[in-house]
Formats: sequence, C-alpha cells, structure tokens
Amino acid sequence: MRAILWCNGSAPGAVVMDRVLEQNADVFGVDGGADKAAEKGIVVKEVLGDLDSVDLSRWSGKTTELPNQDSSDLAKSIEELIGRGYEEIDIVGAGGGSSSHILGNWAALCDAPGGAKVSIPHNDSVTVRVHPDEGGIITAVSLDSAVEKCKVWISGSRWEIKGEEMAMSTRGMSNRGLGQMVSISGDGVLAVLIPG
Repeated sequence: MRAILWCNGSAPGAVVMDRVLEQNADVFGVDGGADKAAEKGIVVKEVLGDLDSVDLSRWSGKTTELPNQDSSDLAKSIEELIGRGYEEIDIVGAGGGSSSHILGNWAALCDAPGGAKVSIPHNDSVTVRVHPDEGGIITAVSLDSAVEKCKVWISGSRWEIKGEEMAMSTRGMSNRGLGQMVSISGDGVLAVLIPG
C-alpha cells in the first residue's frame, strides 16, 4: 500500500506533482496540509495530526487526532500510516516556511519506526530513508547522506565506508555511485539524498 503525506509547507513543484501524483496512492493531509492539498484539487482521504492548523469544518468525519506533543505532526503521521500497514510513503509540501521545519522533516524520518520505505521527493532529487531494520540497495549516480550517530556501510560508490561511526555531518556529501548498484546500510537511521 502506498500513501502520500501532504504537509503544510510550500506547494510541491510540477516535477514532484507529476512524479508522486501519478502513483496510485492514498493522500493524507498532515494537519493544515490537508487544506493546501484540497486547494490544489487533490482528494484527501483523511487529516492526521494535532489538528491545530486545519479548517476542521471542512473535514468533518475525516480526521484522526494525534495529540502527542513530544514529536511533530509529520513524525506522528508517518508512524500512524506504518501502523496501518502502508509500505511506501511519500512526503510532499514539506518545503518552505521556517528553516527549522526543513531539519524537522529529516528528524521525522529518524523518529518514525521501520516498516516502510519513506521518501521526500524534491524537484531536483529525492531524500530516501534507510532504516536499520531494512537496509537499502539504491541505484544512484550520485548520493549524499546524513545520518544519526551510527555505524555506516556504503559500497559501490567512489568513497566506500565500511562500518565507520558517523553522525550528521558533511562527510557523506557528494559521494558518487560507480554506475552500478549502491548498497547502503547502518545500525541507525540514514537519510540519503539522491539527485535526479
């Protein structure tokens, strides 16, 4: 099962809209993101979050309150959908607004449990989460990675990493695939940015 989480940031560009919305997926609004999706003519199945920034009169009977204030609406929504059995989740409308939200989007990838492929498509790239319970084989020409502090293994790239401890830094930036499969794994959550 596939899902799209539509956040309350800037509307996704045409490239993202074409790439993501051509898929057969259920669209969920992350709080006020439901209103933004509806304004674009998108059919929203349900609104998830603490419901503090959405027009509730518009969504009667189509809301699920996730009141825990210890994590973001995005992190809670990812966890909720994984719990419902969704295996692939794309996050759109996550750009713009406060710069803290950009970092928060990546942090939400770390907060959410394993059990689904989670990605954030951008106009020029896609961020793919690699969870330690899942590992990852990615075909890539170029890749950048940011990670929580953990051991990382990358093979099939220009600069291979063999079980070295890394934390979020610039160290993984601009690594390049060698035209074959790139294998990426870690004993923590990785966010891999793949251009193109």
